[in-house]
Amino acid sequence: MNNKNLEIACFNGESAVIAQENGADRVELCANMLEGGTSPDFETALKVRAELSIKMNVMIRPRGGDFVYTDAEFEQMKSEIKRFKKINVDGFVFGILNTDSSFDMDRNKELVALASPVPCTFHRAFDVVANVYKSLELLIDCGFKTVLTSGQAENVVEGMDVLQALVEKADDRIVVMPGGGLRSTNIEFLDQKVHASFYHSSAITDSTEMANGDEVRKIKLYLR
Repeated sequence: MNNKNLEIACFNGESAVIAQENGADRVELCANMLEGGTSPDFETALKVRAELSIKMNVMIRPRGGDFVYTDAEFEQMKSEIKRFKKINVDGFVFGILNTDSSFDMDRNKELVALASPVPCTFHRAFDVVANVYKSLELLIDCGFKTVLTSGQAENVVEGMDVLQALVEKADDRIVVMPGGGLRSTNIEFLDQKVHASFYHSSAITDSTEMANGDEVRKIKLYLR
């Protein structure tokens, strides 16, 4: 298999630099690790963008909690996309659901169009969608290029069967990127079953919000 790619979720600028120095292919910049990631501060993103030569995706998420947003929160997401576009980010990461946990086609489509030509990733809101395989088709129809998912489980190892099925059903129409508890200790086991082309990890191995360079390197070493 060809070289596979690694995205590192980074909650600060220092982690982004560590990710780059240790072989990551892309950084997903966000804030608030304890809330599962929210939109980063604009000034932080501007600074990180200047420090990185690898790709940088930015999370667009107004708050933690569920993925059903008010009109005001939706407007905030739109204005953040417009603003971040000006600093040449390489991708946006977001996801909006309806109150019944179904995929919100109208709002997601509006954000994908607003982000264009910058590609969009549908984040782990996918892990709580009502119908996982139907939702995959809706994501593709909507224009998302990537979906970040743990296979609707607590972590990628528990969600392995669903991840494998998603990669097969996607059939290269969208990148299915496993993420959630992915570590150097389970990447080989996971990859041998799932065969994804892109993997996602925070590479955090302690109680801080800092990526561990050795961990990034070990995951990337396997993916090479």
